[in-house]
Order: sequence, then structure tokens, then C-alpha cells
Amino acid sequence: MSLDEKYDSGNVFAKIISGDIPAAKIFEDDDVLAFMDAFPQSRGHALIISKTSQAVNLLDVEEDVLSKLIKTTQAVARAVTKALSPDGFRIVQYNGAPGGQSVFHLHFHVIPVYEGTPLGAHGGGMADMADLQVLAGDIRNAL
Repeated sequence: MSLDEKYDSGNVFAKIISGDIPAAKIFEDDDVLAFMDAFPQSRGHALIISKTSQAVNLLDVEEDVLSKLIKTTQAVARAVTKALSPDGFRIVQYNGAPGGQSVFHLHFHVIPVYEGTPLGAHGGGMADMADLQVLAGDIRNAL
């Protein structure tokens, strides 16, 4: 999928927003949803998406939406750090399939990094939903 693709309302994140697919939610308001990545690269890997925009990538997003997304990304990164005490973290945002994007709904990753523990592959193995719910609760309580 290239950078100029149109939004697909059937993508997995649209289905999470509509409630058709479950997610371990960290934060939700009228505009933004933060939840645990079902295919985490590390313990506490979270995703932040817009609930209102149909932006596929960073080039498509409205400025006011981007502002809300990055503010929530910062808040989630703070909460992940407080709740899980990683040694560092990464904020990642992929654009286009050649750039590593696999879900074509603009999103930000907060990926905790633990010294001595390698990160898993992007889109690697699926996590246990019960474990993700516990982590989401720990991070939510740290917000």
C-alpha cells in the first residue's frame, strides 16, 4: 500500500473503535483511543489512534487531530514509564507499507525498552488478552 491510498473503513483499528474487535483499553475519550498492542514488541507496548480521523498516515492527518494524538502519546508514555519502569522507550510511527506500516489507520506506538531484553518483531506473536488487560489496568492507573 502506497502513501496515497484511501482509507479503508474495514481496517482492524476501525473495528476496534466500533467495538467489533476487543481491545485492552488504556485511555479513551471522544477523539482518541489508547490500547495495548495485541502483537507487542515488548511488555507494555501501546498504540494511540484517532477515533475521528480517517488519516491513513502522517501526511493525511488534520493538525488538530495530530495535536490530540501526540499529547495522548506523551501521556501514555509517561504512564507506561511510571507503571512498568522500563529503562527507556520508543515512539514509533510508520508510513506506507515500504516504511513498515501494516495497519493503514494513522497510529503511534509507545514501545517500552528493557535493558538486556531484545524487542520482538513488529507484528510478531500475539499476546494473551488477559495479560494485556492487566497491563492496560496498570498503565491506566498511572495516567
